[in-house]
Amino acid sequence: MSDDARQVNLSLISHTNVGKTTLARTLLASNVGEVRDAPHVTALAEAHAMIETPEGDLMRLWDTPGLGDSARLAQRLKASGNPIGWFLSEVWDRWRDRPFWSSQQAIRNVRDHADVVLYLVNAAEDPADAGYVGPEMQILEWIGKPAIVLLNQVGEPRPPAVEQAEEARWRAHVARHTVVRDVLTLDAFARCWVQEMVLLRAVGAALPDAKREALSRLAAAWRARRMTEFGASMDALAAQLARAACDREPLDEQGVRGQLRELGTALGIAPAGAATPKERAMARLAERLDADIRATTNRLIEIHRLEGRASADVLARLAGDFALEERLSEGKAAMLGGLVSGALTGLAADLAAGGLTFGAGLLTGGVLGALGAAGLARGYNLVRGTTESAVRWSDEFLDAFLASALLRYLAVAHYGRGRGEWARSEHPPFWKDEVAAVVNPRRAALTAVWAGRSGECDAAKLEAALGGEVDGAARELLERLYPGALEARSASAGQ
Repeated sequence: MSDDARQVNLSLISHTNVGKTTLARTLLASNVGEVRDAPHVTALAEAHAMIETPEGDLMRLWDTPGLGDSARLAQRLKASGNPIGWFLSEVWDRWRDRPFWSSQQAIRNVRDHADVVLYLVNAAEDPADAGYVGPEMQILEWIGKPAIVLLNQVGEPRPPAVEQAEEARWRAHVARHTVVRDVLTLDAFARCWVQEMVLLRAVGAALPDAKREALSRLAAAWRARRMTEFGASMDALAAQLARAACDREPLDEQGVRGQLRELGTALGIAPAGAATPKERAMARLAERLDADIRATTNRLIEIHRLEGRASADVLARLAGDFALEERLSEGKAAMLGGLVSGALTGLAADLAAGGLTFGAGLLTGGVLGALGAAGLARGYNLVRGTTESAVRWSDEFLDAFLASALLRYLAVAHYGRGRGEWARSEHPPFWKDEVAAVVNPRRAALTAVWAGRSGECDAAKLEAALGGEVDGAARELLERLYPGALEARSASAGQ
């Protein structure tokens, strides 16, 4: 195979100030070029190695100057084959009209180097209002290189149906141009890495046959890199969930006064003042989780080769998020039972209001009726097998924490490097529903995993048990958001 057949060149072009360099930074995971909100920031075409293989294959991504006065440019390029046209293009314009000269360099790059053109458009505009598209498409038709239209500046991620409708609108708008081979969404700020594999599949379909074998290897290398990042991300999330599941905080010794304060809290009549031992324990547990959330998010940022650090997350410290593992004395349980006039359903409600979460089996049917208030304490301790009073995260909270972890993963996986340093932002509302759709069916399996916390909780074993659930949930989630993208392969490879 010749050296030329092992090389694939992609020229990234667009009208000026549409976001080429920003997208290049996202695809290359490197701060190439200069990004400013101004026209013609990139003056010359710059080549960057995007993917390489051990076999010597190379994919280059060319970041080119923006196109300005497209109609004038088309006329000038038609005349560039004669000496006067060459002089105006190479000498006169360079000193008298630098932006126009830079636009000419973009077109020359496409003509001389591109195997496939990546033509970026501002999807925030209606296609009919983007007057620059027509002349620029005429120029691409004149050059004759295959082109893939990329929709940029689409805003935050959207449901698949909305995204597909937008692509269809632009596809219809450029349908008359024979050089256009596909229309894809690839927002520089909010693309997901699985969309890159769809792009490589489209590139493979547009290439001449002689270069498809190299593209197949290049696409496989790109996929392997991204899947390694995905696996590392899932390992980080599973480890975080395991740490949270095993974490617990012993209660301070209370004494009689502390027990009375707890009782008052449970009954809703606690006086103002210092926090109860349980509240202090809950706060310490939440502080550790908050620190772990930031550390794990920083790990995700590092895996995805972004910059910046996660800021402090605000945790809702609700009593219902905690399960209390307390060695209740039979005397205290009997006292509680008496204060609520022996109404065991009332006792259960008061305990729950104070943040005490008992196993559902102890609060239903004949078990509750048979135990009575004092028996409830014995049954709870016997079931839990605890040797000290402590608080830990409840199963329900851990289910929700998995959902939260998946949302954080999506936020990082969609964060384009061109946006600058990592900054937390609100996720698209529909993400929450999609995450719930993949987590809820797994609740039974998760309950079985959380059951492994009894006795001495082994975080390593719990992490191993969680790995498959976290990985499977994330893969299903990506498939729901980008149908078929995760399994996208090179068109010629079929791997």
